[in-house]
Amino acid sequence: MSDVQRPLPPKKDVALALLEREPSVFIHLDPRRPGVSVPKWFTGQPQLILQVGMNMAIPIPDLKVDDDGISCTLSFNRAPFWCRLPWNAIWALVSEDQRGMVWPEDIPADLAAQKQQRPAVAPPQKPTKRPRPRLAAVAPPSSDDERSDEAADEARPRDRERPQLESVEAGERLGAGEAPARDAGAPVRPLAPVPAPALAPVRSTEEREDDESGGSGEPEPKPRQGAGKPKRELPPYLRVIK
Repeated sequence: MSDVQRPLPPKKDVALALLEREPSVFIHLDPRRPGVSVPKWFTGQPQLILQVGMNMAIPIPDLKVDDDGISCTLSFNRAPFWCRLPWNAIWALVSEDQRGMVWPEDIPADLAAQKQQRPAVAPPQKPTKRPRPRLAAVAPPSSDDERSDEAADEARPRDRERPQLESVEAGERLGAGEAPARDAGAPVRPLAPVPAPALAPVRSTEEREDDESGGSGEPEPKPRQGAGKPKRELPPYLRVIK
């Protein structure tokens, strides 16, 4: 097996093959090289990436690939600009699916030095799976363990039960013959006067005999003519409305 490296294919052939098969191609170039025609604000940077294609959503009717390079009109900030990209300024052609070609001898020296100084990014490691916990048989507690648990429970301070209040009757609060306690500083209220009982008139012996015989000594009132039946008493639930 020989150590001689095969020469890379021409840039024109790679560009035509990618443009015919892919919707678009990304052109990596050095805008500082002679013969490059791009907007002025790009001419001072070491790298510029432009996207061209024959089947893009916005077509490029003047796209041309010849022996000198690639030329077309592109839009920058919604302003058209005719670009000229010679082959000596192009150092990579890459499609949308990351297929293409790189020409290392045409990579700008300052850009290659920056890439060499960058530390290699390690590939992301797959998360390790956690082992599933295993179930183990647990022996029943021995008699010694049960005794120690009972001793620990007895050693714990028990919650004191709150005393319950009970209702006391008035007769129970005062003993027989005891008077209710009175505050020494409270004023003494005077006793309310008690009205004297009304005395009934004394009747004579003849009036009492008349009462016992059923006569009152006065003529009984005669019933009025035209009087109807006696009135019925109203039910107790009725009220008088004035």
